Amino acid sequence: MPGGDAREAAKTVTGSLEDFPFLPELPARGPGADMIGRTAGMLVELYARVEPSGWRIGDRPGRDTKRARSWLGEGLDALEEFARGYEGPLKVQAVGPWTLAAGLELRNGESALSDPGACRDLAGSLAEGLRQHLAEVQRRIPGAGIVLQLDEPSLTDVLRGQVRTASGYRTHRAVDRQVVEGTLRDVMGVHGTGLVVVHSCAPDVPFALLRRAGAAAVSFDFSLLTERDDDAIGEAVEGGTRLFAGVVPGTDGPLSDPADSVMGVRTLWRRLGLQPGLLADAVTLTPSCGLAGASPAYARAALAHCVRAARSLADNPE
Repeated sequence: MPGGDAREAAKTVTGSLEDFPFLPELPARGPGADMIGRTAGMLVELYARVEPSGWRIGDRPGRDTKRARSWLGEGLDALEEFARGYEGPLKVQAVGPWTLAAGLELRNGESALSDPGACRDLAGSLAEGLRQHLAEVQRRIPGAGIVLQLDEPSLTDVLRGQVRTASGYRTHRAVDRQVVEGTLRDVMGVHGTGLVVVHSCAPDVPFALLRRAGAAAVSFDFSLLTERDDDAIGEAVEGGTRLFAGVVPGTDGPLSDPADSVMGVRTLWRRLGLQPGLLADAVTLTPSCGLAGASPAYARAALAHCVRAARSLADNPE
């Protein structure tokens, strides 16, 4: 979400999304509130600090770690205030293990992705940190059914060997798909029987791999889909995987009629030969990839637009 006021953001999301609020991220606050820094602050027995080149693993918790944890605590305080008594699904999110490995540097300045042992340690630390975070959210909002979202925008690059080294002249070797899948499965496993969503706003989302790893839902930018994705999406839906379809632009611009926003979803459904009656249960409508780059007014309008578009889709799936 845009801005830096945790209370205002919590008030907005709980008011706009009465049936599916979430714990906002506010990257405009600076290092420690950004995607990588916020999740680095959740790690257990691993710490990170800000260097000119980005976030780097360090020996002890410094001011950057403390700031990340403090801001996360403020966000939880605000959500607890505005979600008091809430019962229903509630989404929290963190960076997944592979985007975190691609975005965190080792002491030598290279990405953690360059060291398989570092990747394993990072995934283990993340899993334990998420376990503690989920327990804290549940303690604060006991009526919530927590949905964990793992953000993996770098996942496709990790699988294809397209993550650049520190020099920028080479790329790190592609990680074996079975290793990627197994690590994701282990991290998702900390949520037990809870619903886990994996989000990627990059092209060529690996739907089949994410399903095998245990993702109950896959979140993606709908505008990046091509007909090459049809088979994977059809298999996912038929296998019970929910789709979080990003159909509303994440930055300021004119919003179409809600029915027009879901026209592409209806078209995809017809092309796949799926039953229209499945739409309301199989699809959740979202912004395409976060709202941090939007104005506060547009962010509120976009969330409200998602709700209206979802009602349109449910009322008229064909």
